[in-house]
Amino acid sequence: MYVIEHLENARNPLFSYEIIPPARGKSVKDILDIVEQIYPYEPPFIDVTSHSAEAYYEELNDGMVRRRIRKKRPGTISICGIIQNRYNIDTVAHLLCRGFTKEETEDAMIELNYLGIHNVLAVRGDEINYKPPRDFNRSANVYAIDLVEQLNDLKNGKYIESISNAEPMPICIGVGGYPEKHYESPNYKTDLMHLKRKVEKGADYIVTQMLFDNSAYFDFVKKCQEVGITVPIIPGIKIINKVSQLTSIPKKFFVNLPEELVDEIMENRKHVREIGRNWAVKQCKELMEHGVKCLHFYIMTDATSVIKVIKNL
Repeated sequence: MYVIEHLENARNPLFSYEIIPPARGKSVKDILDIVEQIYPYEPPFIDVTSHSAEAYYEELNDGMVRRRIRKKRPGTISICGIIQNRYNIDTVAHLLCRGFTKEETEDAMIELNYLGIHNVLAVRGDEINYKPPRDFNRSANVYAIDLVEQLNDLKNGKYIESISNAEPMPICIGVGGYPEKHYESPNYKTDLMHLKRKVEKGADYIVTQMLFDNSAYFDFVKKCQEVGITVPIIPGIKIINKVSQLTSIPKKFFVNLPEELVDEIMENRKHVREIGRNWAVKQCKELMEHGVKCLHFYIMTDATSVIKVIKNL
């Protein structure tokens, strides 16, 4: 089922989740344990993030330095296939622009389609620390809007190479939204226009960057509607469970943390997990009271706090 169909059919608030593949050398069992923990709460869909390869350097015994290229977290398509077909939970595979060619994207979509996975989130991806070599016959999507356009072409049976009698590919396309503005956009209006273009190119829904202040979400939805964006907008929820996240989250994700939340944690460091959960419960209840149909929890690698919040809801 498409994500937008889950939203259309929802009679009660939905709770969806986002996880990341295990690090190279780790077992997929760690991720499947998380899925089994949240399975009793009937998740409508689970997002699985994607990661491009990156360069790292190692010093050899002779003093020389060797560069290696590898993915730290491979396995997005495989994990999506396991979740979709073993647990019968719809999965949303994240597809990136950076580090991937259009040809690789098309091949990935064919594999996902064979696995019965028809939901994807189109994102540009984090900055990569090297430029992968590319065959002169191959091209790449530079921005998320380019990726959305390619996915929409596949949705209409248009492949990179012209194929006679090509079958359309069933795809529900999600994109990211930034209630506090994308850090590279010069201003809020420009960011909204970029988002609107992605919707015009075929995006079916929007999921926001994590936010801790509901007023930012409500204002974002209002501004989207004012410029003609009418697709569903799902708020992203992250539960703070470490004091260090007060600095790491703003630094990595360019989001603001409310003074009230920060002050309470700083004054009661030993109770950071409880404070983070209580804040998330209050935040979720307010969103639900305003008719939000789905809350998207960024689990990543630990479902403990999220499950405690869900039980409170």
